[in-house]
Amino acid sequence: MTYQHPKFLVAVDCVIFGYQDADLKLLLHHRDIEPAKGQWSLMGGFVGDGESVEDAAMRVLYQTTGLTNIYLEQVAAFSAVDRDPGARVISIALVALIRIDEHDRELVRKNGAHWRSVNEVPKLIFDHNEIVEKGLETLQKRASNELAGRELLPEHFTFGQLRSLYEAIFQRTFDPGNFRKKVLSLNVIERLDIKNTKESKKGAYYHRFKDQNEINDPERIFKIHLKG
Repeated sequence: MTYQHPKFLVAVDCVIFGYQDADLKLLLHHRDIEPAKGQWSLMGGFVGDGESVEDAAMRVLYQTTGLTNIYLEQVAAFSAVDRDPGARVISIALVALIRIDEHDRELVRKNGAHWRSVNEVPKLIFDHNEIVEKGLETLQKRASNELAGRELLPEHFTFGQLRSLYEAIFQRTFDPGNFRKKVLSLNVIERLDIKNTKESKKGAYYHRFKDQNEINDPERIFKIHLKG
């Protein structure tokens, strides 16, 4: 027995965030098919036979960046009847966080993709600007509930670099002292015996994220609720 019902297309749209030079960035490309060919778009594609939504998203991410171990989180389903003028397409949006210094730059270039600051996102096709807004809200919610940065910062980072990441995510400044106090109370990073001397003459100690098995209470939910 088969269901007698209209068939819809299912797609994935990936809100791919990276972080570089104190700026939260978004990976975009010029769409290479009609409708809206040549216009700015999120990276995405249709879900294939035998694929889950997550499988399809990971395929798109690998084909675009060359990376496989990528943090992925569903944002929402976008299903307005007229959202895509080419057909009835239901899109599942997902946030992906990648290290810009680890991705395949040549592969990104071949895919016609470009990193754009989240403060300079151009007009995108269809409802993709709305998807980006929802994706940023998802990232902000995650960064409020647990210490973000493991997937975006280099392996070794300073407090200043971590605070700059948070300021880029939330688009506002944080008091350095309050930020340090709150982060240290979480006990999820450790100081290393090496310094970054580029930030000041005195130098700033590097830190790293602890592995899950190094955290005393790995089931603990961290509530950041940072104040500027």
